[in-house]
Amino acid sequence: MDADFSLSDEEKKFFHQNGYIGPITVYSPDEMERMWKTVQRETLDRSYAAYQDDAVSGGTNIANYDRHLDIDLLAQHVCNARIVDRVASILGPDLLCWRTEFFPKYPGDEGTDWHQADTFANASGKPQILWPGETEEDFGAGTITVWTAFTESTRQNGCLQIIPGTQNKMNYDETKQMVYDESRINSEEKDGVTRGFFGYDYRQLQIDPDWKPNEEDAVPLVMEKGQCVIFWSTLMHASFPNTTTGKNYRMGFAARYVPTKVRVYPNTERVEEYGGSIPLDNYGAVLVSGEDRYGHNKIARETLRGTPFMKRDAE
Repeated sequence: MDADFSLSDEEKKFFHQNGYIGPITVYSPDEMERMWKTVQRETLDRSYAAYQDDAVSGGTNIANYDRHLDIDLLAQHVCNARIVDRVASILGPDLLCWRTEFFPKYPGDEGTDWHQADTFANASGKPQILWPGETEEDFGAGTITVWTAFTESTRQNGCLQIIPGTQNKMNYDETKQMVYDESRINSEEKDGVTRGFFGYDYRQLQIDPDWKPNEEDAVPLVMEKGQCVIFWSTLMHASFPNTTTGKNYRMGFAARYVPTKVRVYPNTERVEEYGGSIPLDNYGAVLVSGEDRYGHNKIARETLRGTPFMKRDAE
C-alpha cells in the first residue's frame, strides 16, 4: 500500500492560521542534485515543449512555463505523493496542477517585491483562474503554490520570505495594470533591500498607496535542495537579492494546484503577462489526484512525449 503523506490535524491547523507550511523534504539533497542535472539538460530540448519558440512572443520566462508537460522528471514531480497528499489535505482529493514555473536567481539579481497573487490577473488584467461564484470583477481565493528548492536556497543567494497570516486579505488590486520599466531592474532599494518584479513595480497595484508590509513579521525560508514550502498564493511573499558571486545561483520550481471545480484560463486562448505571450493549443491541466467531475478544463492525461501522468487515487 502506498504511504500516505497527508497533513496531520496539527499541521493543517498551522497551515490555516499561517498560510504556509514547510520546509518539507521531498527529495534528499543527493536525489535532488541528480534530478536537477537531468532536468537542466532536458530543458534545452524544446522539441516537445508546450510553447514552441515560433509561437511565443516576448523574451520573458513565460516561454519556460509548464515544462512538466514535456519533461518526464517534472511530470513525476508534480504528481509526487509527498506533495500531492499534502495539498489534497488542504484543497480536497480532486486536484489539478495547472501551472509550473522556474524561478532562477543568479548572483547579482535583485530580490523580488512583496506581492500576493489571487487570480494571476496582475500582468494581463484578465483572471487566469476563477473559483465557483467568482467573476472577473469579484474574486478572492488564489491557488496553492508548492515551491521546491532545486538548489540550496539561502538568505545570501535569494531565498523566499513570507509574512505568516497575511493570506486572507488582499493588499493589491489585480485589475490594475503595472507599467514595465527596464531601468528599475537591479536599481531600486525598498526599505534597504534591492527589490523589484522583473522590471515592474508591485506597489502600483496597492489598494492603499501608503501601505507598507510589516517586514518585522517576515520569515526567511532557508531550504536545502530537495525541500519545498507549500503556501497560499495570497500569502504575502518576496525574496532576498542574490548577493553572492561566482556560480551560486538559486533555482526554485513552483507548481500550482487548484481543485477541479476551478476554471483555469477561462475564455482565453493565450496567456499574456510580463511582456510575453504564449498560445494554449498544447496546454492541459494535470489531474494529479481524484476525479474531474466538472469538465471545466482541458485535461492532459499524458505528457507531450506520451508518458502517462501518475495520478493519486482518492480514498
